Amino acid sequence: MRIEADALKLEGLRHGFFTRQGGVSDGIYESLNIGLGSDDERGRVLENRKRVADAVAVAPENLLSPYQIHSPDVITVSGPWGDGADRKADALVTSTPGLAIGISTADCGPVLFADPQARVVGAAHAGWKGAISGILRNTVTAMEVLGASRDSIVAVLGPTISRQAYEVGPEFHERFVQDASANTEYFQPSERDNHFMFDLPAFIGDSLGQLGLGQVADLCLCTYGDETRFFSYRRTTHRKEPDYGRQISAIVLT
Repeated sequence: MRIEADALKLEGLRHGFFTRQGGVSDGIYESLNIGLGSDDERGRVLENRKRVADAVAVAPENLLSPYQIHSPDVITVSGPWGDGADRKADALVTSTPGLAIGISTADCGPVLFADPQARVVGAAHAGWKGAISGILRNTVTAMEVLGASRDSIVAVLGPTISRQAYEVGPEFHERFVQDASANTEYFQPSERDNHFMFDLPAFIGDSLGQLGLGQVADLCLCTYGDETRFFSYRRTTHRKEPDYGRQISAIVLT
């Protein structure tokens, strides 16, 4: 049901990079689909989210995830969502024990952060748009506001689409190279003319490495290639399926 990173097996923390297994959904959503934005039956999604909350030992209302918009925006949370709260962001940070913060993915990079000394945690959704526009840097900055120190922060990248499965067109390549010419290293020519295979995990890992964190790790798991364990937006698109499920990655201070 969940994968734990050795780097985050720390005193005072619980976490999980949850798979698609162990839930109640069926069909294309089988089985632990936590995506409230999917067309899955809402009751099943809520039950799946409850199972995730149970796995990290929090009440369902204390499992928080943002309304993700592929932005560089971070929200600092200290309790359950209030009525009318603005949830639009792509990362959450907290120093409140018993509050599980998580992000949903289906190919993009889930990154969990922790400063076990300062007792501050973060969770970021790093798709290419967020990664290139600063979501990782902004998450670390928001953690620092809560008292974290960069050289004490551990960051782990969970299941993400690999370069072998991520073909992109010329406009995508140009966007990255215009941002920094060194970004050419993350692209390899594909079998199609003027198309490339993009290494999102490497881009995320190097972006984290440039932040001066205490430790950066990568689970090296591909969402596209491992259908048994992970949902994948791109796999769904290639199959022309009508919708797709989402998995969650979450962390909580105990």
